[in-house]
This record gives sequence, structure tokens and C-alpha cells, in this order.
Amino acid sequence: LVFKPLKTVQKGKLMDLTSTVIIPLLFGSLGIFALFRLLQWMRMRAYLQEAVVVITGATSGLGKECAKAFHAAGSKLVLCGRDSEKLKDLVQQLSTMTNHQKNVSTHKPHTVVFDLSDTKTVLNAAEEILRYLGHVDILINNAGVSFRGTIVDTGLDVDKKVMETNYFGPIALTKALLPSMIKRRQGHIVAISSIQGKISIPFRSAYAASKHATQAFFDCLRAEVKQYNIDVTVISPGYIQTNLSLNAITADGSRYGVMDKNTAEGQTAAEVAQVVLSAVGQKKKEVLVAGLTPSLAVCLRNLFPRLFFTLMATRAKKERKAKDS
Repeated sequence: LVFKPLKTVQKGKLMDLTSTVIIPLLFGSLGIFALFRLLQWMRMRAYLQEAVVVITGATSGLGKECAKAFHAAGSKLVLCGRDSEKLKDLVQQLSTMTNHQKNVSTHKPHTVVFDLSDTKTVLNAAEEILRYLGHVDILINNAGVSFRGTIVDTGLDVDKKVMETNYFGPIALTKALLPSMIKRRQGHIVAISSIQGKISIPFRSAYAASKHATQAFFDCLRAEVKQYNIDVTVISPGYIQTNLSLNAITADGSRYGVMDKNTAEGQTAAEVAQVVLSAVGQKKKEVLVAGLTPSLAVCLRNLFPRLFFTLMATRAKKERKAKDS
């Protein structure tokens, strides 16, 4: 009789177990995961293709990239903004994209020019959209304006201006289109908020306040319209490489005109637009699109508020000192 060492026997059994159980199980799991992702992609594509999608603030930044992403997905776009010429240029760019795309049928976008801060024009725009297309499947409330300034130096008219654009405008458009969605018992409303809808940082008071209000409104809306089969998605990005800081309003109402370092180093608008597309296609309720530090700050605000407040006070002191020097 030949006796094999115990270690050799154990090694042989382990190899048998690996080859007969673990490896097939691993490949099987990968196959199931791949199938799941494929089905998810097909469902998302079917949901977005032919859907009537309204995008506000479509002439630049994230809105423009969202227009490209949803157009490529085969959605019927309604592009909204204040500048008719920029909207025409965007339609031309999308048309050029169409010529190079063969796997998905695309549609020529419709444009609607209006100022989101003017409630009357918002209501007129909603009527025009419904008159032209009959219904809206997906509304993306993207347009907004940022703010830089100290609270003590900021006039109330500036606070109101930021709130009109970032809060009252989007909810006016949402309320104008909501009855038609309820009637069809179908629709999807998206709010592009900000990580500052969850945490507030110094010298952004008007902007953070408007985004906190946005978060609260659409959280309430999500609960109230669930019974009508209407979805609500809130996207909260961190810093994005756009002109948001350049076009920000200051304490006296003038244009800020400075590209912040954090903004310049943020995610590209195209990257965030793909996150928006995926979140809408998968009907996610909420998505935080931010790096590690901002995400940790959100957790810190909820779990250790005293520490968070201390850090924000330190940041305010540091920024004020840098500005004065």
C-alpha cells in the first residue's frame, strides 16, 4: 500500500472542489450578472426610445450634454432655454450626430424659448409643449443659477432671484405639466439638484437654500404621485466642469465671472449626463453624483453634525482670509 501525505490529499480535494464547484459557480454567477445587465440595458433603451423628454437649461453645460445623451437614446426632445440662437445651434449639432448614428432612430428636437424665472412665461411654455406634442413622458428640471457672497452683504432681491430660477421656476413647470401626467397615469419627473441640497457650505447661502427647497419639494412629490404611477428622480451632483461659477450671481446681483478651482477640477458634464441618462432609464429615486470627500461630508452632517459645523466654520474663516489677503 502507498500512503499519500495528508497535505497532498487535502490539496487534491481542494483542487477537485475548485474545478467541479467553485469555478462553474463563478462563471455561472458572472453569466447571470451579464444577463441581468443586458436585460436592464434593453429595458432602459425601450423606456427612453420614443419618449417625449423636456430638458430645461439645454443650451449649455449639463443640460446640453443631457440633450446629446437622450437624443442618442432615441428620445423625442423638447429643448428649453432663454437663447433661441443657442437652441438652434444645439439642434444643428444634434442633427450632425444623427448623420453618424444608425442603430437608433432619432427625432428632430422641438425648441421652446422662455425664462424660467418668469412664472408667466413658464406656464405659456408648458401650454406650447403640450399643444405641440400632446404629452410629456420625462421632464428634466436642469436649469439653474449659482451664487457667491456673504449673507450680510446680500440683498433680499438677490435671494429672491436665485429662488425664482432654481426653485419656483422648476416647480411652476412641474405643476403645469403634472395634471397631464396624472391623467395618463404615466410620467417621470427629474430634478437636477446639487450636493448642496444636502449640505450647506459658506458663501453659497442663496444657492444652497434653493437646492434644499428643491430636495424637499420633490421628495414630497415622489410620495404624492406614487399612486398615479409617476416616478420622481432627484440627482445631486457635486462639482461639474461647467460655467456655473462663472455665471453665478454675487451679493450685489452682478456676475461672479470666476472659474472656481473645484469646479474646474470636477467631473465633465458629459460624464454626469450619462449618469442622469442611466438613473432615469432605471427609474432610480435618488442619485448622489459626487467624489469621496463630498459624499463623506453628507454622512458627517447626518452622523456628526457638531464636527461638520466646526469644519464649515473653519472653511469660512479660511476663505474669508484668502479673499481679504
